[in-house]
Amino acid sequence: MSKLEKLIGSGLSTGFIKKASGTWGSLAALAIYLLPGFENPALLILLISISIIFGIPIANKFEKDYGKDPKEFTLDEFVGMWITLLFLPKSLWLIIPAFLIWRALDIIKPFPANRLEKLKGGLGIFADDIMAGFYSFLIMQILTNILYHFI
Repeated sequence: MSKLEKLIGSGLSTGFIKKASGTWGSLAALAIYLLPGFENPALLILLISISIIFGIPIANKFEKDYGKDPKEFTLDEFVGMWITLLFLPKSLWLIIPAFLIWRALDIIKPFPANRLEKLKGGLGIFADDIMAGFYSFLIMQILTNILYHFI
């Protein structure tokens, strides 16, 4: 595995933080989202797509070097976090609950995320996070719409 693949797969090295690497990876993804312009849905969808397409083969390499669904691989957390943030207004009142909901669902892995995690290789590494990100996205869209109707 090249140094670049290791940097990308580890979510800018967040995967090598000893405790809570998934949380650190999600925070790094959130920090990127907070950069001006990154809330643009077209850009986020492009980043998500590129991360999945190039990330699955890198995840396979991580799994070969570090074992099944390695904690060192956190690019999947970036993808899940970015899916959660899609189409949200850039507001701390929405970003904080989005982060907390995403982390909770990524850890709990409600059905079918728990089943998708069992897929082999890089696909399984990404699939559960994509599903948990989709659940988080739906919850945030519902909450956002409810909030905007009452404000």
